[in-house]
Amino acid sequence: MDKEEQETSWIKRVEDLIQVLEGSTVGELELTEAGTHIIIRRRPDMMMVSVPTQQVTMAAPGLQVVPNIPAHVAKEDRSLAVTAPLTGVYYSSPSPTSPPFVTEGSIISVGQVVALIEAMKVFNEIQSEVSGRVKEMVAVNGEVVQKGDVLIKVEPL
Repeated sequence: MDKEEQETSWIKRVEDLIQVLEGSTVGELELTEAGTHIIIRRRPDMMMVSVPTQQVTMAAPGLQVVPNIPAHVAKEDRSLAVTAPLTGVYYSSPSPTSPPFVTEGSIISVGQVVALIEAMKVFNEIQSEVSGRVKEMVAVNGEVVQKGDVLIKVEPL
């Protein structure tokens, strides 16, 4: 089997796995086989859409192809992410009547508790691995987050 057939075979297997997961409650699947490692993460509220592939322009030898450059360059996002270390229900405060651990604009430091994630009836404190000013609260209080999801974006000071 040549390399192109192998890649097509893997793509077909991944598509088949995604189809099997559709409608199930499985949120994450890891597969390692013959040196290839695949992780499929999904959220039940996500919709699968197909994205058109980018067209490749073939240039004659000696011609230089210049990609389209946007008219203005967007401001570089220097924010760092505080991510979920496990899958569970995200809580921004210790109880429904307590104020949130952090809010947009809060200054946080490494090791500071910024959230809770409930998994299997256990509340896990989520500590920040970065310090700076909270730029955006990404996760929604009371919603399920998957391992690796961004909870909070922090702008370093």
